Amino acid sequence: MTPEQIVFWLTAAVIVASAVQVVTTRNLVHAALWLIVTLFGMAIIFVLLSAGFLAVVQVVVYIGAISILIIFAIMLTRRVMQDTGPQTNNNWRLALLIAAVLGAGIWYALSNVSFAVTATPVPNSETVLITLGDALASPNFYMVPLVTVGILLAAGMIGSIAIARDEDKE
Repeated sequence: MTPEQIVFWLTAAVIVASAVQVVTTRNLVHAALWLIVTLFGMAIIFVLLSAGFLAVVQVVVYIGAISILIIFAIMLTRRVMQDTGPQTNNNWRLALLIAAVLGAGIWYALSNVSFAVTATPVPNSETVLITLGDALASPNFYMVPLVTVGILLAAGMIGSIAIARDEDKE
C-alpha cells in the first residue's frame, strides 16, 4: 500500500466513526463537534484528490458554518443542551433491514461494473478556478440559485430569531 492509500483508509475510518457519533450522541454540542471532525476528514479526502480549493472551501465554509451554528443554537435555545427523550425509534430494526438491503444492492451493482482507468491530462488549477469563478458570477449559470439560497437562509435566520425571542421583553 502506498502512503496515500494508508492516509485514505485511516481518514475514511475516522470519518465513518465520527459520523456515527454525530447521530448517536445525546449532547447537541458534542454532535456538532463530531460533525466538525467528519467535515475535516472530508477536507483531507479533497487534499488527497488534489482538490486544494475544495479542501479550503470545506474548512472555511462548512466547518466555519458549523461553529456559527453552535453559537446560534446556544444563544437561541437557552435550554439544557442534553435531550432527555428517547434517542431511538421503535422502527430501527426495519430501517436497519432496509439499509442492509440497499447497501447490498449498491455493493452488487458496483461489483459488476468495470472501471476503466484512462490517463487524462490534469487541467491547470488557474484555469479551473477561473472557470469556476466565471460560472458562479455569470447570470447564465449559478448566480441566481446562489442568491436565492442566500435569501432563503436569511429568511430562515430571521424566522428563527423571531420564534426564539422572549415575548416578555417587548
